[in-house]
Amino acid sequence: MTIGVLVAVDIRLIVYFYGMSVQIISKKGLLKFGFRLLVVTIIFFGVKLTIDHGEEEDLLNPASIFYFSTAFFLVMLTWEVHDWAVKRQLKRPKGLDLAGSINTLAIGLLFLFPVAAIIYYLGLYELEELCQIPAEDKALQFRIDWMRAIILGFAIMLFNLLYYSGKQKKDLEIRMNELQNEVLTSKYKSLKNQISPHFLFNSLNTLTSLMYEDRDLASDFVTRLASTYRYILDNKEEDIVSLEKELNFLDSFIFMMNVRHTDSIIIETNIGIDAAEYAIPTLSLQMLVENTMKHNYFSKEKPMRIQVYTVGKIALVVENTLRKRKLKEESTQVGIKNIQKRYAFHTNQEVAVEENGNTFKVTMPLLARDALKRPVLSVS
Repeated sequence: MTIGVLVAVDIRLIVYFYGMSVQIISKKGLLKFGFRLLVVTIIFFGVKLTIDHGEEEDLLNPASIFYFSTAFFLVMLTWEVHDWAVKRQLKRPKGLDLAGSINTLAIGLLFLFPVAAIIYYLGLYELEELCQIPAEDKALQFRIDWMRAIILGFAIMLFNLLYYSGKQKKDLEIRMNELQNEVLTSKYKSLKNQISPHFLFNSLNTLTSLMYEDRDLASDFVTRLASTYRYILDNKEEDIVSLEKELNFLDSFIFMMNVRHTDSIIIETNIGIDAAEYAIPTLSLQMLVENTMKHNYFSKEKPMRIQVYTVGKIALVVENTLRKRKLKEESTQVGIKNIQKRYAFHTNQEVAVEENGNTFKVTMPLLARDALKRPVLSVS
């Protein structure tokens, strides 16, 4: 089992090194190679200064060539192996955390220990005549050279970790800024869609008809319409609101939709939690209900049923019967993407979208009330 794992790792490393050799010919690759060569040279002279054989030596003698070559090989090997381990760790959900960093160091040392031992054993014992390393006690010299390689390799890996940790932090900051921009853009689009002239025009048309048919209902309609726009304007600076507020707004919206589409739409809510203790993105429920009406056919003969309900204390679901309209253009799901981007700023939990032959369902995570205390992103 262990041999199989080592073989698999070796194959992946060979593929990785092949890819790196191809990248070296690029400008970025050449700069990277040049920097590492500079590091090798500095390390070599550092090693040179620690070796005292009792006589001055030129830089082209066999021992110097051996130590420079081994320093070059071990630095490049350690750096590349550690690069591979770090990049593999960065692909995981937790990224380069403390445990992941220790894991990358362990992988690097796992390769460095035997390779350094083999190299210095060969230089001191098997290739003694070729390398001509003067040493009164070969066993002691072997331990010194091996330990020096381990310490230098470990230092290189620590430096590499600092570099990638800083890069990861910078990438996270960039991603956070992107999410903030996406949230701001989503809020603009959301408010623009909800206060659109088209929505107001339809509402006023309905109101005009009611004034001749049922003045009491017309009065209620005006009250709900005013409540709807007051909610939108009062919460235009808020990316999330309490579920209680959103449901109260939805009640007004449902009332107006029922008046406009009498007996054609059945909207039911079943909330089994204390809505004041949870939060969701502003206008998300209205957006989903309106999208449902936009993309599905419904009539008095075949009414559409929309259900809004909770799943325990973890999620809110908007589910509707599915009778797709034949639209001129295919749906881009802008509304759902809008909600998904806004959720991404507050939680790692995803907005799930499910569709089968009969129903379409969107499941949104319920946010804790504490989320309302987050700093407000200004849209001014």
